[in-house]
Amino acid sequence: MTADHTQLLIGGVWTAPSSQNRITVRSASTEEVIGSVPEASNADVDAAVAAARRAFDDPTGWATWDASRRADVLDRLAAEYEKRAEQMYAAISAQNGMPIAIARQLESFPPLLFRYYADLVRKQPVEDVRDGILASTVTVRRSPVGVVAAIVPWNVPQSLTATKLAPGLAAGCTFVVKPSPETVLDAYLLAEASIAAGVPEGVISIVPGGRDLGAYLVSHPGIDKVAFTGSTAGGRAVAQACAGLLRPVSLELGGKSAAIVLDDADLDLARVGQSLFGATLANNGQVCFLGTRVLAPRNRYDEVVDAFTALISNAPVGDSLDESTLIGPMASSTQRDRVHGYIERGAAEGARVVVGGAGRPDGLDHGWFVRPTLFADLDNHATVAREEIFGPVLSVIPYGSDAEAVAIANDSDYGLGGSVWSTDPERATSVANAVHTGTIGINGYLPDPQGPFGGVKASGIGKEFGPEGLAAYQQLKSVYRFD
Repeated sequence: MTADHTQLLIGGVWTAPSSQNRITVRSASTEEVIGSVPEASNADVDAAVAAARRAFDDPTGWATWDASRRADVLDRLAAEYEKRAEQMYAAISAQNGMPIAIARQLESFPPLLFRYYADLVRKQPVEDVRDGILASTVTVRRSPVGVVAAIVPWNVPQSLTATKLAPGLAAGCTFVVKPSPETVLDAYLLAEASIAAGVPEGVISIVPGGRDLGAYLVSHPGIDKVAFTGSTAGGRAVAQACAGLLRPVSLELGGKSAAIVLDDADLDLARVGQSLFGATLANNGQVCFLGTRVLAPRNRYDEVVDAFTALISNAPVGDSLDESTLIGPMASSTQRDRVHGYIERGAAEGARVVVGGAGRPDGLDHGWFVRPTLFADLDNHATVAREEIFGPVLSVIPYGSDAEAVAIANDSDYGLGGSVWSTDPERATSVANAVHTGTIGINGYLPDPQGPFGGVKASGIGKEFGPEGLAAYQQLKSVYRFD
């Protein structure tokens, strides 16, 4: 059964699209058509930005509401999302290949984030007064940054939408959201939830489309800030456009993180297997923060390779909607071909293929599947160790000392995530502190909303989550008094 939609959410109201163009959605597991939605045009973006502008500029509108009143709407949005959670998980899993068991974990963030920022904004004062040095007092006042263009990728679409919507709505911003064409069916469920929650007209619009539409939205004169999650190449293009406009931008981009296995690490998969899998292979490897470079001590190198061989070999590969599947298909045929290309290149450059290799998994004649692959006997200069693959492909790289492990981890264009595995918490913390990255986990990895999430180097600019995530959607005004 397919899900076909005929309207767009423009300014919080279902509206007929200005174009007859449509986006056809296929199952990543079967390649069958599972739905279609209207493709937004530039005229639809114009209408959405105009609605957001009106809602933001209204002297009695969303931006001027008391923070607790906006927070109440966020709480209702969390509740409406939870009513649709299983539909969300199924829609996302079918579209991008995320195993549904993984979807229940990675895509459970939205209601948590809506409530977190509702609580945070209720407690945050609108202004604080400081004793002046030259003035009598300085009042620092917080206000919303304005109309936000949110560009969302296909890999974890709803959680990555909520990382923008939750703090931005709490701050008083209005939004035009552009979901990726690979994952648009879940965006319609979010639209339904926002209407049911009583989000005021104009505050949220959703305009599905591709790169050209995204570029038009990013450069639109009615936009005050851009929040982008996607590839580093895409982020550079967005940053260049925003630089010319002197427009604030936050960029959460790619990664090639290191999972550093220290020589005292527990490798009993009965105890640590689930955590290792989540930190290196979750969502079929289609997550930017995963530790796809596994750094192994030379004196335990074979043991580490064996552990990851077992981890991959025992992970069921199959239809993303099957509850037992741990590794599903890639999100698109284009992504499948990209990952295949990297697997072939890794083997051609001399890396040893321990598990997997190029080609389709046995017994899977349909869908955008690749064989989960483990490379060994390579160093940090190999292409598969340098470039983001975005698939179930791991490279095990040897090191000698802790200092060498840190040096290898830092020898990367990226700096988003990472992990350290050890039975000695103090040693692990020391190593973690030396890695040049925006976030890192010890004996596991999963971003926590209490702490800022974001990268360094080519992994991005700005932070999401935590109070820092709210601050990213606020601007400050200083009022000097000379009494």
